[in-house]
Amino acid sequence: MAPTKKVPQVPETVLKRRKQRADARTKAAQHKVVTAAKNKEKKTQYFKRAEKYVQEYRNAQKEGLRLKREAEAKGDFYVPAEHKVAFVVRIRGINQLHPKPRKALQILRLRQINNGVFVKLNKATLPLLRIIEPYVAWGYPNNKTIHDLLYKRGYAKVDGNRVPITDNTIVEQSLDSGPTQEI
Repeated sequence: MAPTKKVPQVPETVLKRRKQRADARTKAAQHKVVTAAKNKEKKTQYFKRAEKYVQEYRNAQKEGLRLKREAEAKGDFYVPAEHKVAFVVRIRGINQLHPKPRKALQILRLRQINNGVFVKLNKATLPLLRIIEPYVAWGYPNNKTIHDLLYKRGYAKVDGNRVPITDNTIVEQSLDSGPTQEI
C-alpha cells in the first residue's frame, strides 16, 4: 500500500470567507465594467452638450454682430439684450439701517454680511436693488464665475442632508433627469 498524502484541513469559516471574498471580487469587477461604460456614455453626452453650447454661443455672437452692422448701415444704434440674472452680495452690516432697505435685504435673503444670492432681474427686483445699493455689491455672472462659486461654496439638499457640491454626480442624483444635468 502506498502512503497517502494527508490533505490539510481548513476550517469551514475560512472556506466561507474565501468564497465570499471571491464573490465580492467578481461583483466588484462586474460593477466596475458597468460603471466604466456608463461614465464613457456620460462623457460623450457632456462633450456633445458642450459642443452644442459653444455652437449656440457662437451663433448668438454672430447674430449680435450682424444686427449691430445692420443698424450701423441704416444709421441706427443697436442695443443688445439686457442681462436676466444678477448675483448680489451683502457687504454692510445692520447698524443704523433704515427700515425700508432692511426689509428689502430680508426679501432678497441677504440677512448677514457676505451672504450672496442670484436674483432674476425684472420690474420687481430692480427697484429693490436700487434701495439696497449702498449695502450690497452686485453684478452679472458668467458661466465660469457661477461654476467656480458652486464648486467652492455650493451645497445641495440630498435626502434632507446638506451636502457640498463636489462633482456632477451629486447634481445628477438630486435632479434626476431634468434640464440641468451638469455644472
